[in-house]
Amino acid sequence: MTVLNDLPFLLQSVAWPLVLLLAWLLGERLHDAWQLPRVSSYVAVGLVASLFNLPGLTDAVPGLPFLANVALSLILFELGYRIHLRWFRHNPWMLVLGLGESVLTFVVVYFAAGGFGLGTDTRLIIAALSISASPAGIVRVANEMRSAGQVTERVLHLCAINCLMAVLALKLVTGYWTLSTSGDLVLAAFGSVHVLATSVAVGALLGVVVPMLLRAQRIDERDVTLVFALAVVLLTTMAYGLKLSPLLAALSFGIVARERRVHLTNAQRGFGTAGDLLTLFLFVYIAALLDWSQLGTGVLLGLVLIAARTASKVVCNVAAARLSGSTERKGLLTGLALTPMSAFAILLLEQTRLHGLEPAREVLTLLAFMMLLQELLGPLVTQRALRAAHETHVTQGD
Repeated sequence: MTVLNDLPFLLQSVAWPLVLLLAWLLGERLHDAWQLPRVSSYVAVGLVASLFNLPGLTDAVPGLPFLANVALSLILFELGYRIHLRWFRHNPWMLVLGLGESVLTFVVVYFAAGGFGLGTDTRLIIAALSISASPAGIVRVANEMRSAGQVTERVLHLCAINCLMAVLALKLVTGYWTLSTSGDLVLAAFGSVHVLATSVAVGALLGVVVPMLLRAQRIDERDVTLVFALAVVLLTTMAYGLKLSPLLAALSFGIVARERRVHLTNAQRGFGTAGDLLTLFLFVYIAALLDWSQLGTGVLLGLVLIAARTASKVVCNVAAARLSGSTERKGLLTGLALTPMSAFAILLLEQTRLHGLEPAREVLTLLAFMMLLQELLGPLVTQRALRAAHETHVTQGD
C-alpha cells in the first residue's frame, strides 16, 4: 500500500529526467542523421510529453518557471555579450533598420490580427510579442553550426534589438491597459517606466561590478564563465523578487559586460554542459506549456500572423540592405533567420500575466498554433539561412 500511495509522487519525480533524456537522445540522433537543429527535437519531445500529460511535467513541480527564466537569461546574457555597440556608431543604419523593422512588424501584425475580430488589447499584445525574435533558438543554432560572418552578426544584433523593443512595447501596452481600466495615469506610467528603467539599471550595474571583481581577484580565465553564470542566477533571483524583467536585465548585463572588456573564449560560449542542460530543459518546458486542445482554435490566425511577421522582417532587411552595407541576398537571409520567436515570447507573456495584465491569459491560447510552428520550424529556417549564407563551419561528421 505504501508503494501505491507513493506512486504519484514517484511518477512526478522521474517524469522530467526521463523526458529530458529522451529529448537529448532524439536531438543527437536526428542531428547526426539529418543535421536537424537539436532544439527542434527538444520541442518535439516536449510536445509529445504534453500530449500524454505526463505527471509533474509543468504544474506539479514548483520552481520550473524560475528555472526556465534562468536558462533563457543565460542565453540572453550571451547574446548581449556578443553585441558590439561600436558597430552601431560606425554603421547607424543597422540601428535604424532594427528599430524600423520592429515598428513595422508591430503595425503589420496589429492590423493583420484585426481581421479576426480580436479586441484592441489582445491585438496590441500579439503585435508586441511578434516583434521579438527568439534568442534561445538563434544563439543555440549559431553556436551549433559554429556560424560566423556578416549575416550571423546582423541576425544577432537585430535579435537583441527585437527583444528590447518587444519588452518596451509590451510594457507600454501594459501601461495603456492599466490606464484604460483604472484611470490612474501615475500608476500606469510608473509601472511601465519603473520596470524598464530598473531592469536595465540593475543589469548594467552588475555588468560594471562583476568585471571589476574579476580583475581585482585575478580569477583564472576558465572560472570566468562560472562567475558570470552565478551572476545571471543572482540577477534572475533579484528580478523575480523586485518584479522586474529578468530577460531585459540579463541582456543589459551582457551588453555592458562586453563593453567592460572581459572576454569569454569560444569554448566558454553556451556556459558549457550546464548551459546545454538548461537549454534542453527550456525548450522541452516551453513546448510542454502548449495545450493540444487549443492548437485547432487559431490555425488560420497563426498562419496569417507568421506570414505577416516574416514578410515585414524580410522586406525591411532587403530594402535597407544596401544602405546598411550589405546585399539584397544577405538581407533576405537575415530576415528569414529571424523567424524563431517562441521561447522568449512565451516567457515574456507569462511574466506579463503574472504582473496583472488580464488579456494576456487568452493570448497564449490564441497563439498556440503559431507558437507550435515557430518552435518546431523556426530553428530549421535559421539553420538553412545561415548555411545558405556560407557562414557555417561544421562538417557532416560534427
